Order: sequence, then C-alpha cells, then structure tokens
Amino acid sequence: MAVLTHERFEGFAEAFGGDVSRWPADARDAAALLMAAEPGFTQGVLARAETLDAALDAWRPTPASAGVTARILSAAPRLRRGWRLWLSPAVLGAGLAAACAAGVIVGVQLQERTSEASEVAVTNTLSAVSSLDLEEGA
Repeated sequence: MAVLTHERFEGFAEAFGGDVSRWPADARDAAALLMAAEPGFTQGVLARAETLDAALDAWRPTPASAGVTARILSAAPRLRRGWRLWLSPAVLGAGLAAACAAGVIVGVQLQERTSEASEVAVTNTLSAVSSLDLEEGA
C-alpha cells in the first residue's frame, strides 16, 4: 500500500469527491492512514470536495425553449425520397443474410470439432479397455 502525499490526497478528492468510500480501494486504505495521521488537513480537503459534490449534484441543465427547439428541427437535414428508400431494407436484408451465413459456418465448425472429439474419446476408451488384463480377475 502506497503512502498518500498531500498532493495525491487532494488529487483523489478532486477526482472522486469528498466521500472516501467512492475512491479506489488502494487509495482508500492509504487515505485512512493519512486521515488518522493528519485529520485537520484531510478534513479540510474533504469538506471542499463535498461542497463541490453538492453543487454538482444540485446542478440541472436549463431546458431549451420551444423556439430554439423549433429552429434546430427546421435546420436539420431531411432525407430525400427516392433511391434511399429501397437502400435501407436492402442493407438490412444483406446484414441479416450475413449473420445467418456466419451462424451456419460456426455451427458446421462446432459439429466437426465435436465429431473429432467424440472419435478421439472412443479411440482412447477402446485402447484403455483393450489394455486391461481380463484374465487376472478370473
């Protein structure tokens, strides 16, 4: 476990906030040591970070006005009718066909591996059985 310097402690507080439980595990352990050794320093740093955390949690973006929304939507490019209408279904169909072909290829390869593995298992079992000396038990 590394020892935290004042600068590193402040950096973790700025990056992860005033709640030390949100910090990475190794930093939490080192922070606990520094907090026990220098409570005045660490409490000040954590208090500043908690103030920033509270301000960030309270901030909400202002919604755009209806006029701004209307201007953005009116300036947005429009799809032209024509050849693009048939392109979307064609691309979708080609993608589905490619996915089906990939599935078939993977299935065939898995079947071949399973067959080979089964043949090896049967061969190993037969050789193990044939090597047993059955006359010893009689």
